[in-house]
Amino acid sequence: MIQEEKVVYLNGQIACATIAAMGMQAENEQRKMRGESIAYGEEAFNKVIEKYGIHHNAILSYLYP
Repeated sequence: MIQEEKVVYLNGQIACATIAAMGMQAENEQRKMRGESIAYGEEAFNKVIEKYGIHHNAILSYLYP
């Protein structure tokens, strides 16, 4: 896979992670409005980053094996 293809793939992973995090954030806001505790804390958001492999070291390892 050439470098440009890797960047396109990573952009897709970033888009997926963003959509997932936005959904989690929306759920937290709805729960706050109803006076309930939040569903997703910091650990859950960090897991999204891990799931999609978009943390710093993962990206560097993918781009520069």
